Amino acid sequence: MKTIVVLARHGRTEWHHGNRYTGSTDLPIDGVGTVQAQYLKEWAEDFAPDALWSSPMLRARQTITPTAQALGLAPVLDDRLREVDFGSAEGLSLSELPPAVAKAFELDPVGRHFPGGEDPVVAADRVEEVFHQIGREHQGRKVLVVAHNTLIRLLVCRVLGLELKEYRRFLPALGPAALVRLRWQDGTVGLEAFNTPAVRMEIPR
Repeated sequence: MKTIVVLARHGRTEWHHGNRYTGSTDLPIDGVGTVQAQYLKEWAEDFAPDALWSSPMLRARQTITPTAQALGLAPVLDDRLREVDFGSAEGLSLSELPPAVAKAFELDPVGRHFPGGEDPVVAADRVEEVFHQIGREHQGRKVLVVAHNTLIRLLVCRVLGLELKEYRRFLPALGPAALVRLRWQDGTVGLEAFNTPAVRMEIPR
């Protein structure tokens, strides 16, 4: 049976507005992010998911709360959906990092990830694990998951068999509250949409 899993990036925070790395730092969404959470709720009312899952980080919980309240569903909070920890880059933009660190990261953001940060391979392992769990537990249904920018891009590369270190090149942008639609069937995954806005529209069933 086919399971549709839509992953939404959380709404904007103050640091994301400034393009600063916001991994393990538990910031709230800002005013724009609050509006984006409402857009997601309106979209979800059309999509009508059977279940909600979310990162336990504050910005993700604040993003999914309007949807949960509107649909009467309690989101499953799973720590494996948290964002990658960016270590020494937390709170900084790429241009504010030491040039050697920034250059190494741009050349290979996995093998030469930020000092003190989480290994992206480990992050990809944990998010892939929970993704397949969602697919198994909700076979034949639709699920909305609120998570994070880098984590979602790592997941897409992993489940599609793309090289992880190319995630920034293959998937350069995922906007706040934007959607990624994946089809899960017997462990096989297909990508149906990437970086689409959360707006009310006719949703393919």
